[in-house]
Amino acid sequence: MRAYKYLHRAPVRVIRINRQAQRLKLRRLMLSLKLALHQEKVETQEMLTIYKRHTRGQASKEELAVAHAQFFDVLRGIGLGIFAILPFAPITIPIIVKLGRLVGVEVIPSAFLAKKPLKGDSTEL
Repeated sequence: MRAYKYLHRAPVRVIRINRQAQRLKLRRLMLSLKLALHQEKVETQEMLTIYKRHTRGQASKEELAVAHAQFFDVLRGIGLGIFAILPFAPITIPIIVKLGRLVGVEVIPSAFLAKKPLKGDSTEL
């Protein structure tokens, strides 16, 4: 009788464990998306303040280079946003990213790129 209960309950436990694992994975992905969006927001605000100072003649060439890089980052995000509203977006966006990398053009904004740890870096998340 015990074996019957174990075999009968085992699939239910597996389903519960898988559901919890999927929930945790989704939560981790949403947190990483939130961090990337926050980083993009901070960089864009910094870009706008640099452009504001440039209109007054108070920004250096290095600051302008940083602002221009962020501006191109924003344009990349807008370009992908257009494809997000098209039908079959879950299929077309990865294809566009893959084709862009094959050609040598980075389509994804820098905040959403996966950060690869350096070999000598000992910091962990």
